[in-house]
Amino acid sequence: MPGALPEGESVPRDGSLPAAAIRAVGARGFGVYVHVPFCASRCGYCDFNTYTAAELGGGASRESYADTVLAELALAGRVLGDSPPPRVDTVFVGGGTPTLLPADDLARILEGIDRVWGLAADAEVTTEANPESVTPESLKTLRAAGYTRISLGMQSAAPGVLAILDRKHSAGRATAAALEARDAGFDHVNLDLIYGTPGERAEDFAASLDQVVAAGVDHVSAYALIVEDGTRLAARMRRGELPYPSDDVAADRYLAAEAALDAAGFSWYEVSNWARSAAARCRHNLLYWTGADWWGLGPGAHSHVGGVRWWNVKHPTTYAERLAAGESPGLARELLTPDEAHMEDVMLRLRLASGLPLAVLDDAGRAGAERALAGGLLAADEYAAGRAVLTLRGRLLADAVVRDLLP
Repeated sequence: MPGALPEGESVPRDGSLPAAAIRAVGARGFGVYVHVPFCASRCGYCDFNTYTAAELGGGASRESYADTVLAELALAGRVLGDSPPPRVDTVFVGGGTPTLLPADDLARILEGIDRVWGLAADAEVTTEANPESVTPESLKTLRAAGYTRISLGMQSAAPGVLAILDRKHSAGRATAAALEARDAGFDHVNLDLIYGTPGERAEDFAASLDQVVAAGVDHVSAYALIVEDGTRLAARMRRGELPYPSDDVAADRYLAAEAALDAAGFSWYEVSNWARSAAARCRHNLLYWTGADWWGLGPGAHSHVGGVRWWNVKHPTTYAERLAAGESPGLARELLTPDEAHMEDVMLRLRLASGLPLAVLDDAGRAGAERALAGGLLAADEYAAGRAVLTLRGRLLADAVVRDLLP
C-alpha cells in the first residue's frame, strides 16, 4: 500500500482504488451496505442523512432510486474488476426508511448485488423498517426475494415517549410487525429501543422490554438517547421545554435491559446489542466491528475496502447527478495510519463480548488494562486468559475504559 492518503483526498472520477487495496478485498469478509435516504417524516431526535418528500422537492425520486443504486453497483463492479471479493457475506439496507421503497425495488437491488459479486449461500440479508411501513404482503415479498433478517424501529412502547420522539407508529405496531415478519418466514427479527427519553418512567421502559420479549424476537438493540445539534429535540431542550437526558437514568435503564433480556434468554455480544443465540447476532455489524471490508451504496454511504475508507456525497440529487454523468459519487477518502487503525480496533473490539487480546496493547495500554481490572471494569478470568473483556460495570463505563487503553 502506498503512503497514507491526505485527509479527505478526492476520490478519482472513476472510483478507482490502489492496487494493494483491491488485492486485499474480502480477506476478513465482505459486506454491502445500501443507504435509502427517504423518510415519510423526520423524527425529532434524528440527524441521519435522510429526507422527506418536502425536503427533497423535485430533486430526487423514490421511483428512480433503485436504478440509481444499481448504477453505483455497476461502477463498483468495474472498480474491483478481475479481483472481486470471494463472496458477499452480508447485505444491510438501512436509512432512512428502506421499506418506503416498493418491496420489488428492494428485491431488484439484492438481485443486482448477487449478479455483480455473488451472494454467499448463507448470506445474511437485512433491511431496516419502520413498523408502519410494512405489511404482511410486503414482508412476504421481501422474504421471497432473499431477505433473511429485519430490524424494526420500535424505540418505546409508551405513547408519551413516542410522541416526544416524533415517532408516527402506535405503541403496539412494532411488536405486531415483528410477529408479521416471523410469520412471513424471516430467520431473524430485531427490535430497536431507545432509552432515557425525557419523560420516560422506569415502568415505561420495563413495559417496552416486556413487549419485546413477548414478541418472540431473537435480537434486541437498545441505545441511550443522544441529543444531536440541529435536531428539533435539541431545540426544545435549549428552549427549556424538555430536560436534557440524565446519565444516571441511562445507566439505570441499561441495567434494567440487561436484567430483563438475560432473564429471557438473551446474551449481550456488543455493548448495545443482545441476541438469543450466536446465529442471531448481526453478522453485518460484526464486519464493521472487526475491521472487515464493505462497499457502501447510496448518498452519504461510507465504504472500507483494503484499508481505504471513503464516503459518498450526501445529497440524493448530487448523488444521482454524479452517476448519471458516469462518475463516482465518492466525495473523499482516506487511509488510516497504523496508530489510527489501532485506536479504532481497540474502540470497537472492546465493545464486543469476545473482547480484545491484551497482546495488541502497548505498555501504556497494558497499564490501563491493569487499572481497569483492579476497578472491576474487566473480567478477571478472561484477563488471566489474555483478553480484555468488559464486566457489566465496565459496559456502563466503556468509553472511559477505551480511553485508558489508548496512548
